[in-house]
Amino acid sequence: MSTIEDLSYFLPGNKDGVLLIHGLTGTPNEMRILANGLHKAGFTVYAIQLAGHCGTEEDLCKTTWQDWYKSVQDGADYLAQHVDNIFVAGLSMGALLSLKLAVDRPQQIKGVGVLAPTFFYDGWSIPFWGKKVFRLLAFFKKVGIFQKQVFIERPPYGLKDERIRAIVSESMLNGDAASAGLAGNPFPALAEMQIFAKLVRTELPKVVSPCLIMHSGNDDIANIETNAKLVEKQVSGPSKFVVLHNSYHLITIDRQRREVIKTCASFFKNIAKGIKA
Repeated sequence: MSTIEDLSYFLPGNKDGVLLIHGLTGTPNEMRILANGLHKAGFTVYAIQLAGHCGTEEDLCKTTWQDWYKSVQDGADYLAQHVDNIFVAGLSMGALLSLKLAVDRPQQIKGVGVLAPTFFYDGWSIPFWGKKVFRLLAFFKKVGIFQKQVFIERPPYGLKDERIRAIVSESMLNGDAASAGLAGNPFPALAEMQIFAKLVRTELPKVVSPCLIMHSGNDDIANIETNAKLVEKQVSGPSKFVVLHNSYHLITIDRQRREVIKTCASFFKNIAKGIKA
């Protein structure tokens, strides 16, 4: 039996609901500022915790992308009991999970917040060897080699804001996975992420829900050209593309977090008004 504490949170509001999804090795905390902002704007918000997260590396490695996606499906089912319209927004891998949900539930998902989507770990802080090795991780997992290896995150940890970076890195490096996530990305989990990312890439043309794509032009983890612009080019539904110039990867908590809140709230509200008109 898992001893991982459930850190999901539900903020009741109107009949327009937003499902929020954190990233790989992350926690619902990285979505809390956005959650509070959307709730203040009137939305009902449900920020979920993905299976295997907020515990140990071993906990995470026991799960697969299917387990993470099941958390998303269950979250959407729960939110649907409380609202009439469902929007979904995810950060990093959470953005990919959001897109997958839109593919599988085109009638239910009215709009998608695609926040710093990450198909490839190819930002400027990723070492050259890392960019090459990441593409081989699925093969390594298949043949059972290097399964005890961990990619340790390095400064700036996705954050341009130095004050927030200091707080997050201290918690993360001190082992407080429940608050700040894991300091390292285990190779098996990264392999699952790569397998899932490849699947989502092939399914992007099936996304018909309106997409708000927000990404840093100087993302340290995921290059905007090969990640966010891939989504913009491939989805079939209407999209709005917003480039942030004063943030790094974790745009929901970095310097332009208020802009992320304002833009997401406005995007979802406009869709909801169109549905009700």
